Order: sequence, then C-alpha cells, then structure tokens
Amino acid sequence: MAKGSMQYWQKRRAYRRLPRIRATPLSSSTNAIFNIIGYKVGMSHISVISESSKGSEVTRACTIIEVPNIEMYGIRAYSNDKTTKYKLAKTDIYDKSTAQRAGLKKFDEQKGNIEHIKEEAGKYCDIVALLVAYPRGTATGQHHPDRFESKIIGNGVAEKLEFALKMLGKEIKAEDVFKNGEYVDITAVSKGKGWQGVIKRFGVARLYHKATQKTRHVGTLGAFGMKRVLFEVPQSGQTGFNYRTEHNKRIIKIGRKEDTNRINPKSGFINYGEVKNDYIILDGSIPGPAKRLVRIRKSISNINQKDTKEPKITYLASTEGGM
Repeated sequence: MAKGSMQYWQKRRAYRRLPRIRATPLSSSTNAIFNIIGYKVGMSHISVISESSKGSEVTRACTIIEVPNIEMYGIRAYSNDKTTKYKLAKTDIYDKSTAQRAGLKKFDEQKGNIEHIKEEAGKYCDIVALLVAYPRGTATGQHHPDRFESKIIGNGVAEKLEFALKMLGKEIKAEDVFKNGEYVDITAVSKGKGWQGVIKRFGVARLYHKATQKTRHVGTLGAFGMKRVLFEVPQSGQTGFNYRTEHNKRIIKIGRKEDTNRINPKSGFINYGEVKNDYIILDGSIPGPAKRLVRIRKSISNINQKDTKEPKITYLASTEGGM
C-alpha cells in the first residue's frame, strides 16, 4: 500500500472473521456455486513448468489452504428490489439432518409447499443462495461449524432453484467448484497489529529532532482556521485486521484428503499443524495469518477461462520429489 493511500479507507477493524463478498459475476453459462471458504495453513515453495518462460522450470512461493467438504443445509431466495434487497418470507428450505449438524436449533422445515416457493421466488426473486456449513475436523481446534451463504450463478431463477434443490443435503468438495489452473479471488481478514502510531500506520516521514519535541508524529493536524481535523490527516489507531481482496490468484493444484502426506512436513506446519482434509495450493501469498478463514470465489475479471491449462508440478518443498 502506498504511503497515505486512500484506497483502503476507512482503516477500521473488521467486525467478524468471516469475510464478506459484495461482487458476483454478471453472467455464467452454467449453474454453479459461487464461493467456498477454507483455512489458511501456511506458505511453501514450489517448482512448475512455466508456459510464459518457454517451458522452463520456475520456482515460486505458494500458499496452502485446507478446504474441508461443505454441507448444503438450506436454500434462501432474495427479492430483486435493489434498494432494500430483502429476504422473502417463508422461502427458506432446510434439510433437517444437515441443518441440525450445522448447529441450527429452531427452523421451519419446508416439505409440501416447495412448488409454491418456486412460484413465489420466480415472481419476486433474482438471487438464489445456498446455506452452507463447514463440519468440524480441522487443525484449527474450532468446536462449532462455520455457516455462510454461497450465491448460485447461472441462468434464470427457476434453473437456479432446481440446481439448489439437487444440492440440498449433499456434500461438496473443492474440486466440484474449482479446477486446476483456474484463477480465483481471495477475500480474507489481514493480520491484526493493534494500536499503532502514524509512522507504521501511514508511513509518514519522521520529523527533525531539534524542530519539535517529538519525532514520530505528524507535523500538523491541518489549517489554523479550520476549527476541525479532516479525516485525511494521519493519526494513530487500529492497524490491520481489515477486509482485503486479492484478484486472480492461480490454483496450482487441488489435492485430496488421501494425498495430504505429500504436503505435510514431519512436524506439521508452523502455527497450524497437519492438513487433514482436501487442500488447495495457490500461487503467491494471501492476506491473514495461519488458521485464518479465507473465502475463495470465482474470479470477477476472468469469468470465461477457456484456455486455462493445469500447471505441471515438478517439486514441492514439503515432498521428496514431484507430485
């Protein structure tokens, strides 16, 4: 981030660990799940055959994300009113056993009026979302499942509802949503650094020690006759723990649960432990520390990725040879 950049203003603390997603692809040729979540494991380095370097071997940094199977426990439809975008009453559909595993205690199980819901949603809705939960069983030590919404992208509300009803009560793997070589967007909450001064928070220059009594502060808070301090003036405050989105991160490999011995070091990953579920290897770095929730969505700018080839891996740091 550039010094004094206004791109990421306000510098306020995120209000929850699960990052939000505001943008979705405008269109898609097939009905599909839009995003899933995972847990950041750590970083490693990997060697791949680079297409841009005429087939030569290139070593790059990579990030490993653990992605357990997700369970579809419900369906929700929203109205197409852009000003309010409210949820239609009595349109939620739940799968009883899956919803109970997701931690829901009170919910209305819809059985006989699904056709009525389809009719109402077809008239007033244009957004259909799956209610998704992650089961337990990761190295994070979390004792409750994470619940979130994953919008369905596709053609028409009726087709989206049919697709959602087929997915209700089932488990989805990472390889069912993404593929090797695909470009995705990563949304996460960055590392929190607590209360910091203006030098670390904004990168302002230090003052000359003989000019003022302090060196690590701003020279002025604004004009003399302003009678107030503008919000652009650098001041001390909360640093880090912000929502951040990185675009077009390439998936190098989607690994399965049975192949975790290929990436797990003997002593486990630092501050995380051993990967026990399916995993994704991403090119480059992503925001947040280890064990941080990461939201993986289909790329906004690269929606039609027809010529994406699967990278050929020759070496991964945690393994003894190629994969």
